[in-house]
Amino acid sequence: MGLASDSLYFALHPNQLRMIVQWWVSTSIQNSLHTLKLRHSPLHERNKKHESATAKVCFEFLDQTGRSFSSVVKELHPELLLPVCVFYLILRGLDTIEDDTSIPLETKEPPLRDFKDYLEQDGWTFTGNRPEEKDRQLLVQFDNVIAEFRNMKPVYQAIIKDITDKMGNGMADFARKAAFGDAGVNTVEEYDLYCWHVAGVVGEGLTRLFVEAGLGEATLTNHFQLYKSMGLLLQKNNIIRDVREDHDDGRRFWPKEIWSKSVDKFEDLFEPENLELALNCSSEMVLNALEHASDCLSYLVGLREQSVFNFCAIPQSMAMATLELCFRNPALFERNIKITKGDAFQLMVESSQDLEGDPNFLKISIACEQVERFAEALAPQSVELAKSKTKRKALVAGEGRVQHQTGFNEEIWSTTGRVFAISAVISILVVGAAWLMEARFNLA
Repeated sequence: MGLASDSLYFALHPNQLRMIVQWWVSTSIQNSLHTLKLRHSPLHERNKKHESATAKVCFEFLDQTGRSFSSVVKELHPELLLPVCVFYLILRGLDTIEDDTSIPLETKEPPLRDFKDYLEQDGWTFTGNRPEEKDRQLLVQFDNVIAEFRNMKPVYQAIIKDITDKMGNGMADFARKAAFGDAGVNTVEEYDLYCWHVAGVVGEGLTRLFVEAGLGEATLTNHFQLYKSMGLLLQKNNIIRDVREDHDDGRRFWPKEIWSKSVDKFEDLFEPENLELALNCSSEMVLNALEHASDCLSYLVGLREQSVFNFCAIPQSMAMATLELCFRNPALFERNIKITKGDAFQLMVESSQDLEGDPNFLKISIACEQVERFAEALAPQSVELAKSKTKRKALVAGEGRVQHQTGFNEEIWSTTGRVFAISAVISILVVGAAWLMEARFNLA
């Protein structure tokens, strides 16, 4: 958006502007009377004075490539701030090579499989991306990322190299498959495998970093399904949201097992006459992604430190909001859609509240759980009650038609009478209150 369109948009959506201000302005405004504190206050802040020149470059690339995600990274615990930033940039660099459809397989496959080894080569860069590739400059200046990687603790380096190796080889396998004529994903199982290679392994790497830093429960590394789901939900959200863009670029990640229930050819999803079929297909894609939601909630329970919790919870909240936006949305097949900036910042604010500092947090959680259990227990009874009401209405429908006109007239008079009665009572109360307060009525 330009300045004029931004101004008009936020003039019509002031609550979204308020959320952006609440997130970005984290200082206190003091005067002689009071102190005003805005809602968001970072748990940890970068210490730019002690950062190396290469670290500063890394954070600049984080802002350029991570957008709103960079905000939560930069508020991480100091122990993991730079390691996670560098980890993200390494995987972003790998993804930039894999995403570039202009690079032939013989050029693309070697750097994907050997990317982990380049992390040990001082000064390595990559200039093989097409000029318009959005994150090309990151790889052109990748020597800065390598410099910071080599300054990390050896245990963090080992974790990042292992995940880079897994992701790079997984991407190379799918790139080879696409180059030999099978450019799409066929089964849901294959879809999950692809998402694991490009995102699920990221969940594994982050989990190992959290545990190694003492900021997550040690048992988290044993729960493969939980950290796998953390990555898969985010990746499936992106695949659903970007379906039009990927289609225009000659890529197809929606599994044939799902879309073939609606159309014969994948490109038919984008034909206006097939809109209803396309929406049904997108609903199943959203449903498939939502299957990971409960695992993600279970994973978040195992995080010990608030900034780490924020780092994990905020992207998941945004993914859920995006899935809601995509659900049966015709625009999904016309263009790339995303939640607004205001919505994004509202989710960032609401997903990062430190409730553990509230002395009533545990009691409130227990009370909410009791409400949920009661609702679940009541649900079968509600269904039966609804059925009995439906039957009763059907039985009296005939009698109701005969008496409809009489009852309708009586209801009109009854309603009119109630309105006049209520108006009279309100008038008496207002006049009486005015009289008690010695109000003067000028009748002249």
